Amino acid sequence: MIRRAKEAEKVYSTFSQEQVDRITEAAMQAAFDANRRLAEIAVEETGFGRVESKMEKNTLSTKVLWNDIKNLKTVGIVERDEAKKVFGIAVPFGVVGAIIPVTNPTSTVIFKALICLKSRNAMVASPHPRAIRCTAESVSVIRNAAEKAGAPEGLLDCLTLGTMEGVNELLQNRDVALILATGGTGLVRAAYSAGKPAFGVGPGNCPAYIDRSADVRHAVTCIVSSKMFDYGTVCASEQSIVVDRPVKDDVVRELKNQGAYFASEDEVGKLEKIALIGNAMNPAIVGKPAHKVAEVAGFSIPRETTLLVAPQTKIGREYPLSKEQLCTMIAFYVSDGWRDGCQMSIDLLKQGGLGHSIVVHATNEEVILAWALEKPASRIMVNAPASQGSVGYATRLDPSMTLGCGTFGGNISADNITARHLLNIKRLAFVTDDFFADKGLKAPRTGVANSFGEKRIVCDKPKAAAIPAPSSATATLISAIPRKSQGDQASEIRSMIEKHSKSGCAVTSCTTRDCSYCT
Repeated sequence: MIRRAKEAEKVYSTFSQEQVDRITEAAMQAAFDANRRLAEIAVEETGFGRVESKMEKNTLSTKVLWNDIKNLKTVGIVERDEAKKVFGIAVPFGVVGAIIPVTNPTSTVIFKALICLKSRNAMVASPHPRAIRCTAESVSVIRNAAEKAGAPEGLLDCLTLGTMEGVNELLQNRDVALILATGGTGLVRAAYSAGKPAFGVGPGNCPAYIDRSADVRHAVTCIVSSKMFDYGTVCASEQSIVVDRPVKDDVVRELKNQGAYFASEDEVGKLEKIALIGNAMNPAIVGKPAHKVAEVAGFSIPRETTLLVAPQTKIGREYPLSKEQLCTMIAFYVSDGWRDGCQMSIDLLKQGGLGHSIVVHATNEEVILAWALEKPASRIMVNAPASQGSVGYATRLDPSMTLGCGTFGGNISADNITARHLLNIKRLAFVTDDFFADKGLKAPRTGVANSFGEKRIVCDKPKAAAIPAPSSATATLISAIPRKSQGDQASEIRSMIEKHSKSGCAVTSCTTRDCSYCT
């Protein structure tokens, strides 16, 4: 499978920008058209989340993503600095190994497949054991559409067994050039230990601070909307609310108005007992509505409850509700002023969310600036829902289902990973005009055409030993070059084309100075 993907990528790497964009758009449209079906399969197979929210995630990974990257140049010269005479040339990585999480299986694999297509990379996906069918079906939909649009067969594929042996083979295989790891801490560490480039993610333990200057109703609406979004399975979803004391009563009242249930002291104790299994989240409550979480804990709340709020006073390793909970339960803290709230938010990030995301609800610029400058988080969102904001749905961050945590969280990037991260950028640099001025020399006059790099220009030794006469295509190309308007440069190019075509070069438009066959 990996070998086939590598061979397909070799062919795909020669495609033009127009071909790449046509194939990527066709694949995107096919995935968008299958949106509901894929969302339903994901909920049915994993038991996590809501169909409507899965559909929104799939929309983010198709239409929203495409609108963001469709004009991104990924073939040939992608950066031009005429003043410095430095040009960036895009080169794909090769085969990308894509680790797919159980919480967002369809949207994540769609997202990774499309950014691989856009950047001329191949992809082999490794699904979570509890999400094999929906992940494989998503890849199948995209692969079929891409191949129908002209992509080489085998460019996209998916493992059919969710075993650690399969994951390790993908990570260790020498033909895999890059790893995109979205998943648990163990998988991300394994990806970083594979001895090759990797983009990883980290756990989220996102606090949402509500300042006394905030619009309370707006803030609470953001938090409820975010935690109800796929029942809290987005890793950037709010895990705790930190409220400035002067607005505490207003926040409590508004939460109750929007369907939240505040657990009693006894019920909080029960929630603490079932929140974690060892140091890991309890899968029995991941992606579940509030009444189901309460049911697992051993008490009952109204079925229509939006959030299960657990009042807390302590933060630390021995307090399980100060850690990440990917469900509709949320911890509730009260601070004395924004500086106290600032420190509490940092302490919460240290319980497993360093480098990920944080939200501040405020209109006071001093408070907002403190959050931006002081917090060890890669995404600081202002007056926004964390789940939809972090992935670029409710903000203008790059649309992404792979959220880097920077060195805070042990990742190489703090960005929302997207297609531009899957490109090697070579630099074409020209000598400065005055470097040899003291020797009486002046840099030769050269130029770089806008289309340079979009067409593959190579010199390959032909299989046939016979030396052909110049083809009609070569003759046409030669005649198209002005003899005088471009001076010596045109004459040199004409000379090379004639020489290469007469010597048997397989590419009639070769203009390479050091062709190993022709020269």
